[in-house]
Amino acid sequence: MQLLLSSLPLPPHTFLPTFTAFYGCHLPFLITPIVLFYLMVVFVVVMLLLLLSVHQWRHPKDKPLPPGSMGWPYIGETLKLYKENPNSFFANRQKRYGDIFKSHILGCPCVMISSPDAAKIVLVTKAHLFKPTYPPSKEKMIGPEAIFFHQGPYHSRLKKLVQASFLPSAIRGSVSEIEQIVLKFLPAWENTTLNTLQEMKRYAFDVAMISAFGHKQDKEINGIKQLYQCLEKGYNSMPLDLPGTPFNKAMKARKLLNETLRRLIKERRENEKQGGGGGLLGVLLGDQNQKVDQLSDSQIADNVIGVIFAAHDTTASVLTWLLKYLHDNGNLLEAVTREQEGVRREIIEANRRLMWDDTRHMPLTTRVIQETLRTASILSFTFREAVEDVEFEGYYIPKGWKVLPLFRTIHHCADFFPKPEKFDPSRFEVPPKPNTFMPFGNGVHSCPGSELAKLEMLVLLHHLTTKYRWQVVGDEDGIQYGPFPVPKKGLPVKVTPRNI
Repeated sequence: MQLLLSSLPLPPHTFLPTFTAFYGCHLPFLITPIVLFYLMVVFVVVMLLLLLSVHQWRHPKDKPLPPGSMGWPYIGETLKLYKENPNSFFANRQKRYGDIFKSHILGCPCVMISSPDAAKIVLVTKAHLFKPTYPPSKEKMIGPEAIFFHQGPYHSRLKKLVQASFLPSAIRGSVSEIEQIVLKFLPAWENTTLNTLQEMKRYAFDVAMISAFGHKQDKEINGIKQLYQCLEKGYNSMPLDLPGTPFNKAMKARKLLNETLRRLIKERRENEKQGGGGGLLGVLLGDQNQKVDQLSDSQIADNVIGVIFAAHDTTASVLTWLLKYLHDNGNLLEAVTREQEGVRREIIEANRRLMWDDTRHMPLTTRVIQETLRTASILSFTFREAVEDVEFEGYYIPKGWKVLPLFRTIHHCADFFPKPEKFDPSRFEVPPKPNTFMPFGNGVHSCPGSELAKLEMLVLLHHLTTKYRWQVVGDEDGIQYGPFPVPKKGLPVKVTPRNI
């Protein structure tokens, strides 16, 4: 669930807008003698600053920086990153420099790590030395008090509260609500061609609303849905806060969303005797009973919005890949269907609905989900920042440098997953080696909603595989980034009733 709020690279065609947003200038301009003179002056200044920064990067004990290339002054290797397939960019450098290497992208000096042991150090054993970091625009849009942007006591307190909302004991009662959402969507898909990604976003969003607000339907909920959708449209846009831009519209929606959430918080607090209404909001309001150090309305609102963000795009992307892999592996689809039909027979014989315990008896379907998480690796990498000068695996990482554990590279390493490009759920019949499978991150900042994400996948697959079949429309294959990697065009499919 931990939405990697901008840690995934944008597609190559978005480089020019991204460059403009980060550096404040356009690449194409008229070269005149005066412009050339100023460019030479700028170049000399940049070179001097670069030499100064290189001098500052030396450690007193003369520990070397990791091997690698910093690219061009200021620009670094940003052009290469956006010109190449992002996965090739990292894989080529790993092959050349090893599991730890340096680069310079988007104006930031970075250290990339593709070793499970090194990733564990950054994310778990020495996590206090590497804080989460995100672009300021993302922090503004979600809210600065959200759990993603903090570490220390405040983060620990929030983590306990958020986890309380997503423990199996808390979400097992949500199976019937999630099933009702599935049964609402499936008939509308029948005999139609649909964009899988967009439909999965709608489904995941409805589940996210339950997880955030519980089963109680307040009058404010519809307004929250509309404002969030406006906010989402601007989330991956250029951070230009000018009238009429998607970012500007999103920030206006964010302000209205905050006001709406404050009204909802006030209403639920006034009805405290009836309970907080469930969901994360109910848990956070329940913590208000602490007379000391209460959470403010802003802290509650930011974390509710953060949970919706985290539970939405990532889950929808995984579901899209699930349908893609099952479509492309017919024998596997039939095997999953047989498993789900067995569960279905037990439900019919007992004259009941799908229950939590049923989802614990879907081993093959669970392995398919695990293999989808590994192969697709929606969370390709995450950003951390060194909070002080760090000696790391024999190298020196200066304070302020970004550190990127490369999850996808680890998930596609043949040493841990033989024939990594092959979709093979049977590999999960044996638990993977520690720290080699991290689809939800690792350590104190790992995704607390992983069980909910897997639950909504299992419930959807139970009904979809037993009642329907889907055929991919068109012959375009490949990956697009929006920002998470998904099949091209969102995987258009035609859904038809299954011949039983």
